[in-house]
Amino acid sequence: MPSPFENPIVRYGLPLVSATVVAAVALLLLEGTIRYVALGIAALEVVVVPQILKQAASNA
Repeated sequence: MPSPFENPIVRYGLPLVSATVVAAVALLLLEGTIRYVALGIAALEVVVVPQILKQAASNA
């Protein structure tokens, strides 16, 4: 049975949704330096997590 992470929509969609939530919390509730840290984490998640999920799909 193939892994759901082999589908690019799942690989890129999951981190995009969670990064959007983190960015919304950062913009609406946080201020100062911690806002920029949270936005950096959200940006990093969009870039790194799809690569990790692709690796997980190839190892499964």
